[in-house]
Amino acid sequence: MESTQDKNQPATPRRLQKARADGQVPRSRDLTHLAVLGGGLVLLWSTLPWAFERLRGAMREGLRFDAVTVREPQRMLERLADALQLALGYYLPLGLAVIAIAVIALVAAGSYALSAKPLMPDWSKIGLLSGMKRLFSRQQVVEVLKLLAITAMIALIGGLYVESHIGAFASLLLRPLDAALAQTGEWFMIGVAWMLAVVLLVALVDVPLQQYLYRHQLRMSLQEVKDEHKETEGNPLVKSKRRQRAREIAYGQSVRRVPEADVVVMNPTHYAVALRYDERTMAAPHVIAKGTDLLALRIRDVARDARVPVLESPMLARALYAHTELDHPVPAALFTAVAQVMAYVYRLRAALKGQGPMPKPPRPEVPVELDPLHGHQPA
Repeated sequence: MESTQDKNQPATPRRLQKARADGQVPRSRDLTHLAVLGGGLVLLWSTLPWAFERLRGAMREGLRFDAVTVREPQRMLERLADALQLALGYYLPLGLAVIAIAVIALVAAGSYALSAKPLMPDWSKIGLLSGMKRLFSRQQVVEVLKLLAITAMIALIGGLYVESHIGAFASLLLRPLDAALAQTGEWFMIGVAWMLAVVLLVALVDVPLQQYLYRHQLRMSLQEVKDEHKETEGNPLVKSKRRQRAREIAYGQSVRRVPEADVVVMNPTHYAVALRYDERTMAAPHVIAKGTDLLALRIRDVARDARVPVLESPMLARALYAHTELDHPVPAALFTAVAQVMAYVYRLRAALKGQGPMPKPPRPEVPVELDPLHGHQPA
């Protein structure tokens, strides 16, 4: 059993894809905070004058009392409903816009995954040991240090700002209400802008940091990489056996085409290759069937039943079997040898029709390096 220290291999694309399918993606909370604060500040700054005038008008109307209002108290409820509708008409679209900005930021950073698996309960995470492990994980340590840094920076900036404006804060009591509210709003915007700058700085560090921690968490051991490769590509031994079996099936099915052949070359029992040549459609003779051992004997028997000439040429049979594929032309290096065989077949056909003497079987010239038994003692 390999320990976590053995997981020093980077996550494979398949591992990353599976993690995303399970809902595991690198997420930066500070990027979300930046989008909410930044987008909210821009929207608030651009719409606040319009909203302030309307809310002030609604408040003025709500605080106005006259004889009609005293005689008809339900009008107060109508004013309250109007003010509530006006507030919702402003704050609700503002909140939806901020949510949309946050979603766009997450999508742009690739921190999204269309998966319902995170919603499913994971009972393996419920327990004292698993909770302690998550509490003191690398991810949590980074989060704690990051929060401490943000808190320290905001406290420092806030302290310096309050210290430099303590006199201006006290002077608000001497100003008219409109001027005091306007000044307070300006200070509020400045404070949020400073906080936004801090979050921006932290987000610039946190986004690549979360990417690193995410890939570090998904690292794999060498054995896991090998196992995944076997699952993806298949076991090489099994694949080789499957390919061999597929070739055997194909060769067995090709036996039925032997009657179409012009000649069968044998070795004399271990190898058999059936050749066919049509000068109208083929640039060179094609192999239409081949086999070894029992399949070779089957090809020979079918050829004899179909009165297809069978020529014993061990070296040519071995070379054709080793260097050709079904329904493919013979290689150029064997053209001369195959041409000698085809010439023999044509003369044999003519002799059988009484148009010439019976030819002698040829001894095809085969390059010795094409013989698969070259350098080995034939069995």
